[in-house]
Amino acid sequence: MNKALHYATALNALRDDDRLRSLTPRAGIDFSSNDYLALAGCQRMRKAIAAAVEAGTPIGAGGSRLLRGNCAEHESLEAEAARFFGAEAAVFFASGYIANFAVLTTLPQRGDLLVLDALVHASIHEGARAGRAEFRLSAHNDAGSIEDVIRTWRSEGGTGRIWIVAESLYSMDGDFAPLESLVAIADRHDAFLMVDEAHATGVFGPGGRGLTAAYEGRENLIAIHTCGKALGAAGALVTTTRLLRDFIVNRCRPFIFSTAPSPLMAVAVQEALSILRDEPERQQRLASLIDFAHREIGARDGWRLSGSQIMPFMVGDNARAMALAAALQASGFDIRGIRPPTVPAGTARLRISLTNNVDRRDVRAMLDALEETAGEGR
Repeated sequence: MNKALHYATALNALRDDDRLRSLTPRAGIDFSSNDYLALAGCQRMRKAIAAAVEAGTPIGAGGSRLLRGNCAEHESLEAEAARFFGAEAAVFFASGYIANFAVLTTLPQRGDLLVLDALVHASIHEGARAGRAEFRLSAHNDAGSIEDVIRTWRSEGGTGRIWIVAESLYSMDGDFAPLESLVAIADRHDAFLMVDEAHATGVFGPGGRGLTAAYEGRENLIAIHTCGKALGAAGALVTTTRLLRDFIVNRCRPFIFSTAPSPLMAVAVQEALSILRDEPERQQRLASLIDFAHREIGARDGWRLSGSQIMPFMVGDNARAMALAAALQASGFDIRGIRPPTVPAGTARLRISLTNNVDRRDVRAMLDALEETAGEGR
């Protein structure tokens, strides 16, 4: 029996459904990355890393944080991040995926209930499946649905703690969570609220502190601030109370049994936080670009806009979405098609993101090319 047959069959099924993926190099004008503030390649970040290397900062940590891997750079970043975001404490993880998974497999306990927004990131779903608590889905951005899930669970005999989990800004639709309502529900039910700020950190909130900035410091809030998007580096910061930080250090298996993130990345993230403080014009420039793009799009067909830097152009059919993306790439615009299961079936789209790597002329040229290309396919 051919041991590889199962895998070949699965790949062929993806190909038949126009969902086979492959790796392609970056090329063209950037309308697909999450480097929202253009920090990933900026001179200040380069200089900070070069200076750290010259000063002797190790490239690798060499061990877990609880062994010899706990470096001064990690400690410095976490202290600065807690001050920057207004939290009691912070913990640095190697990626946003790991941070979400780590929190959800550590803090919610057996007998608790996780209420997940239906469109939260795959890492949150994976953490919920792997954790001790029961989990249920609520309708997307629907505070009433969350209340219904909680009431139903209580009526069925659930007695544990409630954990409400959402993203502040959703990565595929570009829409915002009703955070004020979520905080009120969490308070009403003595629940914890976990918010993934991946696409809001650096872009929204005073000084780029994210959309949870008004609520940071609350005992029932855990925020995940991804460092590989607007902050231009890699990793993720979990901001929370000192008590929960200590619990993570003592009980979180992805923290305890993983080699610590590179100390150089800790330096890079701390420099990014300094840039947010020193160069508010980066956040302001992106806000202006978002306003410009939304005005240019106006009432054009196909767009789903909600005021963020993430602007999905809805297509529906998988093959057509990929054909549109390929045509735009051939015209010099790096735009990627997004298909199920990343998005719900029948909602394949072009996920267009705005960053400070482009200007208004680029945006107008991209919109003209998209309008022409999409029109030809109708």
